[in-house]
Amino acid sequence: MKHVVGTLAACLALACAVPLSAAEVSERAARLHQRLLVLDTHLDTPANFARPGWSILDDHTAQRDFAQVDLPRMRKGGLDGGFWVVYTGQGDRTPEANRRARDHGLVRLAQIREMVAAHPDQFELALRADDARRIADAGKRVVYISMENATPLASDPSLLSAYHALGLRMLGITHMRNNEFGDSSNAPPEWNGLSPAGKALVAEANRLGIVLDASHASDQVFDQLLELSRAPFVLSHSGADALYDNPRNIDDARLRRLAENGGVIHVNAYGGYLVPLEQSEERKRELAELDARYGNDGSLTAAQITQKLRERDAIDARHPVSNATFDDYMNHVLHLVRLLGPEHVGIGADWDGGGGVAGLEDVGALPRITQALLDAGYSEEDIANIWSGNVLRVLGEAERVAKETAGAG
Repeated sequence: MKHVVGTLAACLALACAVPLSAAEVSERAARLHQRLLVLDTHLDTPANFARPGWSILDDHTAQRDFAQVDLPRMRKGGLDGGFWVVYTGQGDRTPEANRRARDHGLVRLAQIREMVAAHPDQFELALRADDARRIADAGKRVVYISMENATPLASDPSLLSAYHALGLRMLGITHMRNNEFGDSSNAPPEWNGLSPAGKALVAEANRLGIVLDASHASDQVFDQLLELSRAPFVLSHSGADALYDNPRNIDDARLRRLAENGGVIHVNAYGGYLVPLEQSEERKRELAELDARYGNDGSLTAAQITQKLRERDAIDARHPVSNATFDDYMNHVLHLVRLLGPEHVGIGADWDGGGGVAGLEDVGALPRITQALLDAGYSEEDIANIWSGNVLRVLGEAERVAKETAGAG
């Protein structure tokens, strides 16, 4: 979720962006997009739920807020829902830090469920693969729950069964640092993949029917998931290493193995993982000082947000930097679709966690992706799979494995 510059990366995208023109989305694409079941596999929006005065029902814009997802823009962009993330930053792994992570995860889980309960006419919790279409057809937004970074389970891995009972259906092993369960893609190896606890966690996720997510995990974790998981797994928000060599991206050879195993890569719109974005040391220092001065974005008032954005604008003016574009994003999407086929690619743009590029600033611009896929010659069936069919197939496979495991027991 929070990368080097956190959620302010989305604001940088807007500073360089050209407003979306209605002419860029044809009538055919717009109609198709509205018919499709459109899901994103990595919505970090629950980080906003505890912000003072913030409501999912209000129209927030990134120019005056940090939010990229809310109900009005979901309607505008035809986003039916997706996987809403229980994100926990990695602590120092002391018993005290792990207890804080445990409590944070449970609170965030409760906040997601409370949001759904507060707006039952607009949102509904989804528990099975076939729930999504039913919920969308009823005019509601789909809320699957996922976890990014398994550290809330470090003090008690058996909590996974409680999370599952309360709605968790996708589990990411690590984030930007190693944890008790495995190695991160952004840290030196500690376990050479999964730890013993991580291997046990994989088996438990399979038993419960939770989809495993290898985004942020090391290549060795990826390889071991292919060997150990009895169900296909996903990358909920990653990119193509062939286009930009970055630790967070995955090489083509591994991606072919993912597809052969029935898995799916969902493409991240975080600009720093799409193309090289050079920043001066002065800019990095000033951004770090800005973030340190204001602390956690989720605790800021509207006035503090406005002031922080003003100061960010001043840094942008002093130290301008280029940003990734919609074309850069689609280069990754189209490379992966050509490599793996449309049955193994999806969209997980990392909204409200740093995602967003010039021309794709928030979920209101999602029809542009459908237009680009049509322009590239893909069929309506292909595009339907990319938007939701693929991840729901994987979830269905996880359900099947869990049922078989229960039957064998």
